Amino acid sequence: MHMVLEAKDIVASYGQTPVLRKLSARFADGRMTALIGPNGCGKSTLLKAMMGFLPISGGEVTLDGCSIARIERRALAKRIAYLPQENHCPDYMTLGELIELGGYSRFSLFGGPSERDRKLFREALEIVGLTDMAHRSVNVLSGGQKQRAWIAMVLAQDADIILMDEPVNHLDIKYQYAVLELVRDLITTHGKTVVAVLHDINLTTAFADDVIMLREGMVHAAGSVRETVTRENVAHVFDLETNIFCRDGRLICVPQMTGSPLVPA
Repeated sequence: MHMVLEAKDIVASYGQTPVLRKLSARFADGRMTALIGPNGCGKSTLLKAMMGFLPISGGEVTLDGCSIARIERRALAKRIAYLPQENHCPDYMTLGELIELGGYSRFSLFGGPSERDRKLFREALEIVGLTDMAHRSVNVLSGGQKQRAWIAMVLAQDADIILMDEPVNHLDIKYQYAVLELVRDLITTHGKTVVAVLHDINLTTAFADDVIMLREGMVHAAGSVRETVTRENVAHVFDLETNIFCRDGRLICVPQMTGSPLVPA
């Protein structure tokens, strides 16, 4: 099913502090869109607003033309999955139990997982490479394994659209690439649509299809990676002068150094 997620003239604030200022964005089906920009520009706030977790004072978020505000929460959970920036679970919870939480929106009032649900749970663990760890406590897993575990829970939700807030935050570079390769596979192999907040421009150019660059709660530029990640846009959004060149088919962004480079003796 093709789903179109769109934000239209969104206005949102934290108390008296405005964060999103008539922001509009459209997210292409079957692609990965990266939200990038400096801290405080509204990236995480946009995801929360699109999920209905943060009240908006203007504009609307629509899914296939229907306002998110008019979609019941369990029904919305069947269509959009959300992976927040920080995740926690009780010490006693096993990976298998965590994955089951992903299917909650499909459970009947008095029933538990169906056979189809259990099949989805097994497939989710297979996709993230954690099949043999279902019996283990989530909190004894490594950082990279934990992040894959949370992605498996999102997969068990079986939604076509996945919103991810900094999915590789706090991970070593090896696991950053491993997790984003997994996310890439969700799109190419499983047909998911992914919107992810990222901080690293080079990770963005390596894995995303499209980019939305935010500054001060507004969209400065949006489009494909090659159209959007330019010296001019990076300078305007991040206040950083860079050199951008193509290597092995992907864009590489290197900040210009203002002083003498440090050369090891």
